[in-house]
Amino acid sequence: MKKIAIVVMLGMMMAGGCAKRPEPLTIDSSLTEAEKEAGVFTPEIMWKMGRVGDAALSPDGSMLAYTVTWYNVEKNRGVTVLWLRDMISGGTVRVTDTSSNSSDPQWSADGSRLYFLSDRSGSNQIWSVNASGSDARQVSDFGKDVEGYGISPDGTHLFHVRRVQCADRRSSDVYKDMPDSKARIYDDIMCRHWNYWDEGEYLHIFVGEMRDGRASEGVDIIGADKCWDAPLAPYFDMTEIAWSPDGTMLAYTCKPLEGADYAVSTDSDIFVYMVGDGETRNICKPVSSADGVTKLTHKGYPFVGYDKYPVWSPDGHYVAFRSQEKAGYESDKERLFVFDCHTAGVRYLTPDFDYNAANVVWEDNETLLFAAPIEGTHQICRLRMDGSQPEVLTHGDHDIKSFTVGGGRIVATLTKISQAAELFEVDSATGALTQITEVNGEIYDNIAFGKVEKRWVKTTDGKQMLVWVILPPDFDPAKRYPTLLYCEGGPQSVVSQFWSYRWNFQLMAARGYVIVAPNRRGVPSFGQEWLEQISGDYSGQNIRDYLSAIDDVAKEPWCDEGRLGCVGASYGGYSVFYLAGVHEKRFKAMIAHCGIFNFESMYGETEELFFLNNDYGGPYWDKSNATAVRSYANSPHKLVSKWDTPILIFTGEYDFRIPYTQSLQAFTAARLLGVDARLVEFENEGHQVFRPQNSMVWNREFFGWLDRYLKE
Repeated sequence: MKKIAIVVMLGMMMAGGCAKRPEPLTIDSSLTEAEKEAGVFTPEIMWKMGRVGDAALSPDGSMLAYTVTWYNVEKNRGVTVLWLRDMISGGTVRVTDTSSNSSDPQWSADGSRLYFLSDRSGSNQIWSVNASGSDARQVSDFGKDVEGYGISPDGTHLFHVRRVQCADRRSSDVYKDMPDSKARIYDDIMCRHWNYWDEGEYLHIFVGEMRDGRASEGVDIIGADKCWDAPLAPYFDMTEIAWSPDGTMLAYTCKPLEGADYAVSTDSDIFVYMVGDGETRNICKPVSSADGVTKLTHKGYPFVGYDKYPVWSPDGHYVAFRSQEKAGYESDKERLFVFDCHTAGVRYLTPDFDYNAANVVWEDNETLLFAAPIEGTHQICRLRMDGSQPEVLTHGDHDIKSFTVGGGRIVATLTKISQAAELFEVDSATGALTQITEVNGEIYDNIAFGKVEKRWVKTTDGKQMLVWVILPPDFDPAKRYPTLLYCEGGPQSVVSQFWSYRWNFQLMAARGYVIVAPNRRGVPSFGQEWLEQISGDYSGQNIRDYLSAIDDVAKEPWCDEGRLGCVGASYGGYSVFYLAGVHEKRFKAMIAHCGIFNFESMYGETEELFFLNNDYGGPYWDKSNATAVRSYANSPHKLVSKWDTPILIFTGEYDFRIPYTQSLQAFTAARLLGVDARLVEFENEGHQVFRPQNSMVWNREFFGWLDRYLKE
């Protein structure tokens, strides 16, 4: 693999050629000679890696568009560039340079134009190029950034998503004569969400016309006064919106709730907007007509949980979508349904498939492809509409969470614990994988990664648990190694073959640590019973699963029982806080990132209360609820008198899911109890650390703490 170094090059000229382009961001992803000689994976090398993002096959499968993001740590920012690959010759062309960000590539129905988002004009707008990557044209010129878009298959219409001011929350908006006031005013909860305060702006969908390659602003199909997001907060996933094949209808996801109703429910629905007359229909709920008569827009199941991600069949006969049965349980099984547009009936396609169905794509009018978590991996599955069971198409220890289809081809984004995202072609008959990008080939050629072992551990209740064990690159079984127990967040998140730029197992292994990563109770990919056991039992079986995993590995002659550490984030951070009070001196160092410390204060500080109502059992004041009473009785803060292990605590000021005050409480308790502790608080981060220099600091503090207590 040749060195990848992005240099200053002439990018596409803007339409009209009169606006000044920003200077390209200098990116040098090449390894230094010293880095090659050392062969050790470091945070500095990790931030040189290109990150493969969105990918889209042309309709005939002959061309592949994809994005790669690169970072400049000194400038503390990154840039996303757009590439084209000829699937026949294998040749690649870089379409955009590093002076602007390009994302969300989408092909026209005939494959003649490639659309994408770019901030090259000073705001995020829609652009297009021809199939060879030239002839750049600006498609939109709206007053606000375009957050997402989609061109109708017939090319006559376009939807775009942008922010709309629906309510006055800022005091300067309420009191026009007080423009310098910085108060926010609320009459209901959901004042803030994930990492932002509600200041009255929501994402809305606009539908307009396409004429001569330019987009009209169109009409707000949600309604200017509706304080609802479409697509849904906090992820704003544009795949929740889809055009019908004939371009006459637009299906989208919305949760038309506000305040307390929004906070305690996951009840979103699929709506269909008719371009011709502007009518909108809910295909998941009964609706009342103008004459007061209630009419069902579907025949079949009640849909009261998350209903999301509509996908039209190629002939427009069906709308496939994912549905969860329980309102208030965000990790309920993602069931696959189809809505019949001719009969208004619905069919449940995966009743006997004990895994989630995600990222659904129609392969043809009678066949669907989807991604599913299966035994600590993610695979592509095929499902035919004839009532047969899903077929697992791909196999192996890897994660495939997204893929694109076109012209009979399948191209998937694949990761492993030892490999960042790369693109692979999938044989549609056998599932065989052929790698087609090597964005980080120089790093894999020169840097040693540790071996990943698959281990099955017996739990205290006699079940088998999959545990990933990652060994140092120069592992010698005759030596003894410090070992880390990794506690996964979620809590309903699978410990799979993921590659993370925040919690990277290979970075830990490169520092001479063995990592033990158990798929404890509560994670997907082992069936619903395994997943659901954790709800209402945070302090129970899953904690015993953690200890079973570390105790099993600690028996190995190469594991130094006197140098065990425990690390985790989010629910994993809670796990660290809880284990700190019950681990019986197993661990010599602990690290918690954005963990839950005090269940009672957490209930009043977080936003999506449906999560705590499900996972705690309910609010702390409901003394008649046995599950909730047990949960609050086992809050980590009630065990701090037993804390005796040095602990490092990370948090972000913009974390509104698990507010930074939880970490402050834990840090205060540790120091007043005389426990060695350190608090690292990032004023410009939320629940995760994203900025390059913050990440470098995070890694230095993380490994500095572990080295201090497990190596010195």
